[in-house]
Amino acid sequence: MHSSPFTLSSPYLIITGGASGIGLAIVDLFHKQGAIIDVFDLKKPSEEDINALGLDKTKVHFHEVDITSQQQVNELVSVIAKEHEIGILINNAGIAHIGNALNTSEEDFQRIFNVNVKGAYNCIHACLPYMVEQKTGIVLNMASIAATVGIPDRFAYSMSKGAILSMTLSIARDFIKQGIRCNCISPARVHTPFVDGFIEKHYPDKQQEMFEKLSASQPIGRMAKPNEIASLAFYLCSEQAAFITGTDYTIDGGFTRINN
Repeated sequence: MHSSPFTLSSPYLIITGGASGIGLAIVDLFHKQGAIIDVFDLKKPSEEDINALGLDKTKVHFHEVDITSQQQVNELVSVIAKEHEIGILINNAGIAHIGNALNTSEEDFQRIFNVNVKGAYNCIHACLPYMVEQKTGIVLNMASIAATVGIPDRFAYSMSKGAILSMTLSIARDFIKQGIRCNCISPARVHTPFVDGFIEKHYPDKQQEMFEKLSASQPIGRMAKPNEIASLAFYLCSEQAAFITGTDYTIDGGFTRINN
């Protein structure tokens, strides 16, 4: 276990979308700090990825679950609750979409809503009763700078992340007396396998050029690293952050406040 100046408020973590990217970085960091982790994702990560991170399978449990199904989420959370408390929920799962209000189809709009908004709601709805009964708990949601800044051609995605921000504030207000904290993180662009795949798919002939262009869109001159988002998540779930609730934390390389 790697030493940290912060101590988790609970050793028990449920995280959605934890099989890759930011989610897997969060799993890795929390695991190194001794957490017992249940990961909800459509697909488990490869054995190669699990072994490369040195994840202890007795402490990190990957569940293949569709978070858009309230029944699946409820059943899984009830099983986990029989084993230990529901201490921390991180709603990290999400999908992206490119398009404006005119060229976004109804099907794509609904798909984004189902995963990014309803999926988070399903997990919150399933976990909150246990947190209320315990009189303690943490909900941490993954929003985006797209929730508060106009990003070109991100209509449906921005809608979903705006909803996550509003949900965060509502939960923080409604459950503060029950000892439950709720915050969200709003990253700018993060260098994940999704970004690499997006560039490869849409710009196969100029991948390096597009990577540099996307990196330069942050005033700091690069994309965030997944472990940088994970470190902020860890702090917000720690005892040292006990005075923080109802807050949206931007981690954006200066994107929202500093002009290029």
